[in-house]
Order: sequence, then structure tokens, then C-alpha cells
Amino acid sequence: MERKVSMKDIAERVGVSIALVSYVLNEKEGRVGPEMAQQIRKVAQELNYRPNLIARSLQSGRTNTLGLIVADISNPFFSNIARIIEDEAKQYGYTVLFGSSDESVEKSQGLIDTFLNRQADALILAPAAGTEPQLMALKKKKIPFVLVDRYFPSVPANSVRIDNYQAAYKAVTHLLRTGKKRIGMLTYDGGMEHMQERERGYRQALEDHGLYQAALSQRASYLHLQEGVATGLSHLLQPDRKVDAVFFATNSLAIEGLKQLNALRLKVPDDVAVISFDESDAFDLFYAPVSYVRQSLRDMGREAVRLAIQGVEQKSRPQVDVIVGADLVIRKSCGFKAG
Repeated sequence: MERKVSMKDIAERVGVSIALVSYVLNEKEGRVGPEMAQQIRKVAQELNYRPNLIARSLQSGRTNTLGLIVADISNPFFSNIARIIEDEAKQYGYTVLFGSSDESVEKSQGLIDTFLNRQADALILAPAAGTEPQLMALKKKKIPFVLVDRYFPSVPANSVRIDNYQAAYKAVTHLLRTGKKRIGMLTYDGGMEHMQERERGYRQALEDHGLYQAALSQRASYLHLQEGVATGLSHLLQPDRKVDAVFFATNSLAIEGLKQLNALRLKVPDDVAVISFDESDAFDLFYAPVSYVRQSLRDMGREAVRLAIQGVEQKSRPQVDVIVGADLVIRKSCGFKAG
């Protein structure tokens, strides 16, 4: 096995002290001339020197690592925000560890334990339902964390999200303006606050026009998505309540819903108009490009990283709830405005 190159090896090659090499490689070379610093770095590169990050973290008390837990890293929403968080963290000199909770309380706890065992300085979480005790435990241990996309009213914490109520209200109002009157909604069960807010916005938009029917709001299980969407759509498309539009609370629900509408030979938007929360590349490939609520993922990721690192560096800072922007992207799946 090849012996690992040490600072001592570099010092001997250059003919200086180990302390001088340490000053340069730990970016504290104020007392070292620029020519000597350049020579030390050149020799370090030639010898393929790799710093001992564990030793460095023991000295500084930090690993410059963030842990990110999302529901499903394969979901375009979460994979896109993860990439933004990774790129933004790099600007601060941090690396990011990723994990998917699959909306499981047990998996969430396992990831938290793993990241903390690896000495992550802070966590960024899109928390699963039922994980409030895990977050309160982090607060008790004074471990910095930021909630992204989702939050719990009962857990005071730094968070970054959109106004889900207003975004949903705006989406449904657009459907009403196109002349739709029997608008169904398909959301997830589980009671997460951001889903409740989307449903509340949907309901209020319809109530403001005297059109709300509780039977037109259906829920599907995250763990049984295909069956849940099939059951929900079957209910919404019954002759006595046949909807003329469907508002999907997430892109994963929308994609599964579009598959099933195709299987039923229903045309979008002629038979059923469609609008979704969050975008997906699949929406561009559908014969009627899908309208959707676009969250500002770049702002969300940047703010989450900023708050996480502030939590590491200034643990006594007051907690903040950052609301970022959301736009409604109108395309063919909604049809056209009436009259």
C-alpha cells in the first residue's frame, strides 16, 4: 500500500519547517512570502498531497459538510434543488451529503444519525410527516438545521418555502377563468402543512365562486401512488361528478395522473384540463404541455444554504421563515380563457 504523503515530506523537499508548510496549506500564509507559498503548493501538488480532513476538523471543530435529506432524490423537484444546494454550498467551501427519506420516519432518523456521525456541521431537511420529535431533538442538541419546502407550525425553526396557499389559489383561479366549473384536486394524504395549504388555496378559490364540493378533493398515498391516483381519478370522473379540470398537488401525482388519463382515452385539455404543482421534464414531452406552479428553486436553495451556514457560524441568531417566489406557467393543458 502506498504511504500517504505528509506535511513533513513536503517540508523536507522544500527545505522549510513543517509549521511553515502548515501555514500555507491551511491558508494562513500571511507570514510566508508569496514565492515560498507558491513553491510549497507546487511541491504539495507534485507529491499528490491530500489533507487529513479528520485532523483538520478536530482542530477547527467543523467538517465544512452539510447533510441534505429530501423525500426522493429521483424526483425532479428534489434533484434540482439538491444540485442548487450542492453548487451554492461549494461557494462557501462546503460539501453536501445527500439522502432520501422516502417519506419514512425511520429512514429520516437513520439519515440524521448517519450525517451526525459523519460530523455534518448542519442539516437541510424537507421533513417527512411525523418527524417533529426528530427536529425538536436536533434543537435540544443545538444542531443547526433548516427546513426547506416544508415546515411544521409546532417546530420553531429556520425555514425556506413558498406561500403554498396563494400559489394554489392562483392556479385554481386561472382554471375558473378558462370557464371550468367542476375542478377536482388530487393531493397526498399524511397531513403535511404544505399540502394542507395547497388544499386550502384550492378550496378558497372555489368557495369564492360558490363552486366548492368536498367530494372533488381526493387523496393518494405516497407509498401506493399508482393505485391511489387511479382510485382518485375514478372517483372524480364518475358521471354524477365528472370533473372538467384536475389540479394535481405535486408533479409526481400529475405524471401518474396523465398516464391514467391517457389510458382512459381522455384528451387534455378538451375533456379534462390539467394543472400541476412543480415542474417536470415530462411535462414538455406531453402532447399538451402541462401548466404548472413554478417554485423559485434557485432562491430556495441559496437561502437554505445561507441559513444553514449562518447557523453554524452564529448559533444565537434569531430564527427566520423565508418566503420565496412562485410563478404560474400557463401552457396548453389548461385550455384557453373563456370569452
